Amino acid sequence: MGGHQEGYAELSGRTFRFSGDWVLSNFSDLNRQVESLTLQASGCAAEFSGLGRLDTAGASLMVKLLGPETILGALQGSPLPREQNALLRAVAESMDQPEQTVKPLNPVVAALADTGQKVAAVGRLSWLLAGFIGETLATLFHVLPRPHRWRFTSFVAAVHDTGLNALPIVALLTFLVGAVVAFLGATVLENFGATIYTVNLVAFSFLREFGVLLAAILLAGRTASAFTAQIGAMKVNQELDAIRTLGLNPVELLVVPRVLAMMLSLPILTFIGMISGMVGGAVVCALALDIPPSQFMAIVERDIALKHFLVGLGKAPVFAFLIAVIGCLEGFKVSGSAQSVGEHTTSSVVQSIFMVILLDSIAALFFMEMGW
Repeated sequence: MGGHQEGYAELSGRTFRFSGDWVLSNFSDLNRQVESLTLQASGCAAEFSGLGRLDTAGASLMVKLLGPETILGALQGSPLPREQNALLRAVAESMDQPEQTVKPLNPVVAALADTGQKVAAVGRLSWLLAGFIGETLATLFHVLPRPHRWRFTSFVAAVHDTGLNALPIVALLTFLVGAVVAFLGATVLENFGATIYTVNLVAFSFLREFGVLLAAILLAGRTASAFTAQIGAMKVNQELDAIRTLGLNPVELLVVPRVLAMMLSLPILTFIGMISGMVGGAVVCALALDIPPSQFMAIVERDIALKHFLVGLGKAPVFAFLIAVIGCLEGFKVSGSAQSVGEHTTSSVVQSIFMVILLDSIAALFFMEMGW
């Protein structure tokens, strides 16, 4: 084909005759022709004897004008060169997608389907978490008897991040919550002339529940998200692939030090939270109820058994293990984008807090039934 020739579509009777070059350089002119002829194209045939050059853009306009079925029928026994015939056929077949009619779903069926999908997602998540907990425990038991494989530097750095840096906020928050609990107790118990039992309320609630629960929720929001972001950034930067290429185990290198650090930090933070909460309650009792700190401590010593302190402190390592494992697992699940890091960081916080509260509820029921 020598020079450049404009493309045309001419209607002769009930047949469209395509002539000239139907190529991308003529697309704007050809598109205007096609749009002006669309209303007359119904039921017409196609004839390609005058066709010059053809590319995908021109072929798509022909199919748009006459429809895939008409073009495919016209290609049977057409004098077109083999290459043009194959191109037109491929374009027509690719555009011959029947429109899917979306049937309106019954709202009840849609709700059940949505519930089923969410339950299946929770099941997959639980399965993944159980597998990762098993892998972490296996690596932990493999490393602990071998001191030469301990990662002291990573462990100390994680203790500093998870424990020492979190201490002020845990102490402040539990102090304020202790004061609020004491105010509520004093307000309610005053109607019964039993404001002295505000001391028992504050001590009992913080030793058994609030001390460990508030510290765990704070660490879930503060530290689990940090673990996910750190490991997720390493995944995005392909540092995890580099670790595996060097023959190192990412779980041993990244997960075990963080898990051990959390299991050391959370009991300490729980103890600080218990003390701060009771101090907050004691301040309110001294200011509002005329119960001096010496009397506060005497009531605590007389009425509150040691088992309440041990029950609260015993839950801390379990919560710490779960928070650390969920944070690290979400980090490993990050795909190669910054958006994925943000999504999994949010997911790790939500999952950690949910699991902490769920386990705490189960533990509360268990201890109540056991009479502990």
